[in-house]
Amino acid sequence: MLDSHITRRCNTGKDVRTDMIEHIHKQLRAHNPRRLNISAPEAAVLIPITRSSTDPEIVFTRRATRLNTHGGEVAFPGGKRDPCDPDLVHTALRESHEEIGLRGDQVNVLGSTGEVVSRFGIKVTPFVGVIDPNVELVANPDELDRIFRVPVSYFLEQDRLRIDQLRYRGVVFQVPAWQFEEYTIWGLTAIMLVEFLNVTLDAGLPLDVPQIRAAIQEKGHWSCEV
Repeated sequence: MLDSHITRRCNTGKDVRTDMIEHIHKQLRAHNPRRLNISAPEAAVLIPITRSSTDPEIVFTRRATRLNTHGGEVAFPGGKRDPCDPDLVHTALRESHEEIGLRGDQVNVLGSTGEVVSRFGIKVTPFVGVIDPNVELVANPDELDRIFRVPVSYFLEQDRLRIDQLRYRGVVFQVPAWQFEEYTIWGLTAIMLVEFLNVTLDAGLPLDVPQIRAAIQEKGHWSCEV
């Protein structure tokens, strides 16, 4: 468990000593998120973080194994933008309500990180939101089989990180992943998580993957190799 204030050395060589949520909010306010200049269907996810000055937790879901798409995969709550959604923040909050019973008025949205492209050619925007640690979350059985939380500090321990290889057009990329208990956090979820950690907590984790490049517009043309 971290102290009531963050005390660690970031990749710039400076100590970060501040309330973690306050620091995350400050970093997001100063951040200019990447926008991909491609025409693609849009989606949004919420990266929910519990309100805590010591060691906030990140909320993840696991997709139901019977689903044809992303079955059994760990994900953030979210989904495709509906025509009636006024913006992508609304998309992330609406989907979070549908999937885990989290109402929009229970989320303090702090900002977003950069757009990414899924292997199915969908452009996804991640939004970071703070929630009460005691809020009741209920998995929608039509979509999920589990909701679980992981302390932010877990991802800041270097020996927890695993590197997988992703092959795209004959080029092998290094893709971060984590194993937390029975859950494998990998793929697009891990990529969004790494960017969140780098932007908000100066984690300095490597991230050079095709999903953050505007040139990637094709569907299903990469595979993961452990």
